[in-house]
Amino acid sequence: MHRAAQQIHNHLKTANKLALVSHPNPDGDTLGAAVAFAEYLQTLGKSVKIFCLTPVPDKFGFLKNIHLVNQDPGIFVDMDTITVLDCGDLRYAGVAETLKDHTATIINIDHHATNQKYGHLNMVIPDAASTTEVVYDFFKINNVRITPTMATALLTGLITDTDNFSNSATSYTSLTAASELLRLGANWTIIHHSLVQNKSIAILKLWGVILSRLNKKEEIDMAYTYLTIKDLVKYGIDDDDVEGISNFLNKLDGAKISLFIKETADGKVKGSFRTTHEDVDVSALAKKLGGGGHKKAAGFTADGTIENVVNRIIDLSK
Repeated sequence: MHRAAQQIHNHLKTANKLALVSHPNPDGDTLGAAVAFAEYLQTLGKSVKIFCLTPVPDKFGFLKNIHLVNQDPGIFVDMDTITVLDCGDLRYAGVAETLKDHTATIINIDHHATNQKYGHLNMVIPDAASTTEVVYDFFKINNVRITPTMATALLTGLITDTDNFSNSATSYTSLTAASELLRLGANWTIIHHSLVQNKSIAILKLWGVILSRLNKKEEIDMAYTYLTIKDLVKYGIDDDDVEGISNFLNKLDGAKISLFIKETADGKVKGSFRTTHEDVDVSALAKKLGGGGHKKAAGFTADGTIENVVNRIIDLSK
């Protein structure tokens, strides 16, 4: 880990045109890692751009450098170094075709066990709770000063991927990092207000509808529920407003696996698995569906209807 961190740092000091990549439908981890990394690059005197295939939700507007994120793949044309954050592969990052045969040095910083080590330089720590924890380690190894705004960004990712330090990703190292980030000036209040205390009446009503659909497939000991595009239209909210459902279902007692499925605007189905059982690896199941993630939390995107995907999961689990 130390060697990889130092190699990446040394390369970035000599790079000229740099871009960062966050995954589509961005969460607090991929964005927190990207904007903190962008500020670090700025301290090196670098100009940097951040690419994300889909727009950033308004709730992340409190993060410094969030304005650097854009959806224009044209930014990669003359880049010599591209750093991808929180993405197990370039397809998930939404840039596989864009970067095909690109001459840039690819740096891969991540914490997913299913990461394909696709970078010329890779810093992947599967035991880390979040990619922001990996970035925190990168900064510490290279003696990078973490400013209060960088600390806020990094803590945002830790809070996101540990579900407020309540899921199985929570560890001694994640809590230690969070404590140090608070000491360095991370703004816990603005994170909590923006990401936790942000549920409108319409959102909570929709959560009620989603939870009322909760069902169980006894043959594979899996509880699941779903969200449709019609639901979003009816309640007038964006699908990122229900991202907490997956982690909420992880509190369920009575099923080894929980699954939240939602229809996407492009006609596909996106699923998020969760489990708290040591003998279950949901990343292996997600991988069979073209996705990936962690042993206890993983996801996928697939073609077909919600019913068809659930039936496919049952078949794959037998």
